[in-house]
Amino acid sequence: MALSEQEIIRREKLQNLRNLGINPYPANLFPVNHTSKQIKETFEEGKKVIVAGRLMSVRDQGKACFAELQDSEGRIQLYVNRDVLCEGDDKTLYNQVFKKLTDLGDFIGIEGELFTTQVGAKCIRVSGFTFLSKTLRPLPLPKVDEDGKVFDAFNDAELRYRMRYVDLTVNPQVKETFIKRTKLFTAMRGYFNDAGYLEVDTPVLQSIPGGASARPFITHHNSLDIPLYMRIANELYLKRLIVGGFEGVYEFSRNFRNEGMDRTHNPEFTAMEIYVAYKDYNWMMEFAEGLLEHCAIAVNGTSEVTFGEHTINFKAPYARVTMTDSIKHFTGFDISGKTEQELFEAARGMGIEVDNTMGKGKLIDEIFGAKCEGNYIQPTFITDYPKEMSPLCKEHRDNPDLTERFELMVCGKEIANAYSELNDPIDQRERFEDQMRLAAKGDDEANGIIDEDFLRALEYGMPPTSGMGIGMDRLIMYLTNNASIQEVLLFPQMRPEKKQTIELSDEEKFIVDLLKGNDNKMDLQQLKITANLSGKKWDASMKNLSKHGLTKVAVEGEFKFVELVG
Repeated sequence: MALSEQEIIRREKLQNLRNLGINPYPANLFPVNHTSKQIKETFEEGKKVIVAGRLMSVRDQGKACFAELQDSEGRIQLYVNRDVLCEGDDKTLYNQVFKKLTDLGDFIGIEGELFTTQVGAKCIRVSGFTFLSKTLRPLPLPKVDEDGKVFDAFNDAELRYRMRYVDLTVNPQVKETFIKRTKLFTAMRGYFNDAGYLEVDTPVLQSIPGGASARPFITHHNSLDIPLYMRIANELYLKRLIVGGFEGVYEFSRNFRNEGMDRTHNPEFTAMEIYVAYKDYNWMMEFAEGLLEHCAIAVNGTSEVTFGEHTINFKAPYARVTMTDSIKHFTGFDISGKTEQELFEAARGMGIEVDNTMGKGKLIDEIFGAKCEGNYIQPTFITDYPKEMSPLCKEHRDNPDLTERFELMVCGKEIANAYSELNDPIDQRERFEDQMRLAAKGDDEANGIIDEDFLRALEYGMPPTSGMGIGMDRLIMYLTNNASIQEVLLFPQMRPEKKQTIELSDEEKFIVDLLKGNDNKMDLQQLKITANLSGKKWDASMKNLSKHGLTKVAVEGEFKFVELVG
C-alpha cells in the first residue's frame, strides 16, 4: 500500500503512542454520558460531563488550546489547559500526546466540567483525555474564512458517494438527509401500525420474477441447483398473505431491477407496499393523501416542501385526472378504443421513439411519459389506466377497457402506484398469458413466466383488496430537496474504481529505474543521494510517486526504505 507523507507521519505518531504505553485502539468501554446537543440544551455551569467524538479543530495558545469535538449530534468546544489536564509535574499528556501525537479526525474521549468563556461560548474545561482511535488518513476538512466563504469543500460527487463515511463526517447537511430518511420510515410505519396493519417480510430470492414488469437480476442456488431471481417486487407474496387471512399487511422491501441508472433510478431501491382487504382504489387515494401529509409534517414540520424551484404542498386533498383525459389534454389524441397500430402511428407522429415490440400498454405508457407526466408538479392522482398497462389490476367497474388504478405524480415523476387488486383467478391467468405473448414478441420488461402458485392462491379466494406501492427513495428526494437519487442512498451503486494512466516526469522515471535496479527497494537516504536531485525536485518527485501509489516508505527499526509497489 502506497502511503502519502501525511499517512507516514500519522503512522509514526501511532508507534510513538505505543512507545508511551498508550493503546491507540483500546477495547474497553468509554463511559459517555452526554452528547454535544444535550450539553447545549441543558447547559449548567460547573456540571461534570463525559463526551467522545472526533477532534475537528485545534487553536494552539501555548500552555492551553481551544478545540472542537464532533459527535453524532454536532460539535462542542473544548478548553484544554496544560496544568488542568496534567496536575502534577509530568506534562507528557498535554505536551506530547495531545499537542504532538493527536491529529484532526482522531476519536478521543473527554472528561471535564462545563463553563462559559469570556465571549459567551459554551465550553468544556478538559480534565481527562483518552485516546479512542487513531486515524491514519487526514480528513478533507473544508475551510471557512472570516466572511463565511468555504474553501476546499469535499463536494466531488463521485468521491462523496464512494467514501460516504468521509462525506458524513465533513458535510453535516448530508447526515441530516439520512436522519430525515429514517424519520420518514418511522412516520410511515407508525401510521400503518396505528391503523392496525401488520409489517411482514417476504423473500428476496424468488423462483419467478413476479409482481411488476421489469428486467430481473438472475443468480443460481447451488444446493437446489435452480435459477433464482432477485426480487423486482413483493406484490404477489403480500397478496398470498391476504388470501391467508390477514386483512392488512405492509413491507418495506429492497427491490432489484437490472435496468438503466439515472438521477431518479438505481438498480437497488426501497419500495413500500401495503395491501388492505375489503378496500378499493378510491379508498386508497384518500388513505394515501392522509399518509403523505402525515409523513411530510413528521419529516419537516410542515406539509410544504421545496424541491428545486418548486414549492410542493402535500396537504390533502390532491387533484384527480384520468389517463385518457390527461393524454387528450396535452396531445389532442383520444386513446379510447384505439388499436395497437393506431397507437403506434400516433406515438410516432408525436415524435416518440417506438418499435414493433411494444404492445398497446407500452405505447400508451410512452405517450403519457413523453407528453403528460412532466406537467404534474403538485401531487396529482392519474387514474383509470388502460387494461393493457395493468396486468395485476381489477377491471374498471364502469368501463371494461380500463382498470381501477392510480399513480401519484409529483414534480413530473411517479411516487405511488395503487390498484383495486385483481382477484379473479381466471381473468388473472388471461392477463399473465397476454404478458407471455408480449415477452415472446421481444418486450424484455414483460413477464414471460406464469406464477402458477399465485394463481392457485387466488383460486382459494382473495377478498376485494386495494394495494399501493411507494418509491421511498424518490419520496425522500422530494422531502429533502435532492434532485439525485444517489444523494438519498447511503451507498449508491457505482462502477469499480479504476487506476488512471500516470504520466511521470523524467526525474520520477529516474527514481523508478533506480528502485527497479535494486530489487524494487532502497534505503531512503541512499536513494536520495544516488538520485542526486535538487531538494525541490526530490520532494516533488517523491510526493507524486507516493500520491499515485507507485512507491511507499516503510520503516524497519531505525531505517526507512522506499519500495516500488506500482
